[in-house]
Amino acid sequence: MAITYELIKTCKQTGARLGKVHTPHGSFETPMFMPVGTLATVKTMSPEELEEMGAPIILSNTYHLWLRPGEDIVKEAGGLHQFMNWDGSILTDSGGFQVFSLSNLRQIEEAGVHFRNHINGEKLFLSPEGAMNIQNDLGADIMMAFDECPPYPAEFEYMKASVERTSRWAERCLNAHQNEKTQGLFGIIQGGEHEALRQQSAADLTSMDFPGYAIGGLSVGEPKEVMNRVLEFTSPLLPQHKPRYLMGVGSPDSLIEGSMRGMDMFDCVLPTRIARNGTCMTSNGRLVVRNAKYARDFTPIDENCDCRVCRSYSRAYIRHLIKANETFGFRLTTYHNLYFLLKLMKRVREAIKEDRLGDFKQDFFEQYGFNQTNAKNF
Repeated sequence: MAITYELIKTCKQTGARLGKVHTPHGSFETPMFMPVGTLATVKTMSPEELEEMGAPIILSNTYHLWLRPGEDIVKEAGGLHQFMNWDGSILTDSGGFQVFSLSNLRQIEEAGVHFRNHINGEKLFLSPEGAMNIQNDLGADIMMAFDECPPYPAEFEYMKASVERTSRWAERCLNAHQNEKTQGLFGIIQGGEHEALRQQSAADLTSMDFPGYAIGGLSVGEPKEVMNRVLEFTSPLLPQHKPRYLMGVGSPDSLIEGSMRGMDMFDCVLPTRIARNGTCMTSNGRLVVRNAKYARDFTPIDENCDCRVCRSYSRAYIRHLIKANETFGFRLTTYHNLYFLLKLMKRVREAIKEDRLGDFKQDFFEQYGFNQTNAKNF
């Protein structure tokens, strides 16, 4: 089997899992945050920088790579690892989220989805089999099943039909998958905030014996307490000996909350996207370095951070670069944000190891200035 999971320890204080995922391109400890490299690149970062900051796995996007440059070109280059010169693990999403979120004009049928290319308006069609063929050609270590991503909120009957379609599509994905020895395929649990539908989805997909499972349909606009509640009743439905991936989550509070509820893997564009707006994650909350008050601030972004950026550059200098629209400024804020989250997950793993993740959460939230009324501080 291409992907295996080793459960090392469960935190006595919270039930969080310390584990290790083994892939054809190396192993990594969990819980782990995965930087997003949509178009075979994490925006403004080199593979060498990602390796330096401790990122063992990144995520790339099936839909976008299908459109540009085309999976045939990536395959001809030797697969994504060769194409982008990345020796670590890679996960590719199914493309489903982009099909449902980027196209206003789409038609869902049992065979797949008709929609329009968000770049030029061209008519396109993507099926479970098509998503598998593209991902097989891309050659990532972990592939995702093609699922329907319903909106939030959605009526129960719509969500029920969507869950049942996702289960049928998941079976078709398994049947279409060509490279089981070198690529692992994860199923995606859907069901919105409905416990009965999450149970149905989990029962359907675990019966198919995927090497790993993702929880989808969260971080799509629902309140954070709803996400945490869904995780609490869904996580125990998944096998102990397989990795669990919470899709689309990257704020510090949700990474900690998700880990406490048994999740192993996370991804999100949040740290790289806000970096390009001059917003930095720090141990004391968000810092918008482009603000005028930092023009003469010669301290680092975060005095408690030991990343290369905080060791070498001041807020004043980084603000100057960003205000001048210099790419180097975006590179510095991106590096810092990714390092911050990777370091945070390392601290989470250490807290699990020492049975004190609950205490760690309380201390971190207090220092970060987070509570339920100012959740946007993250």
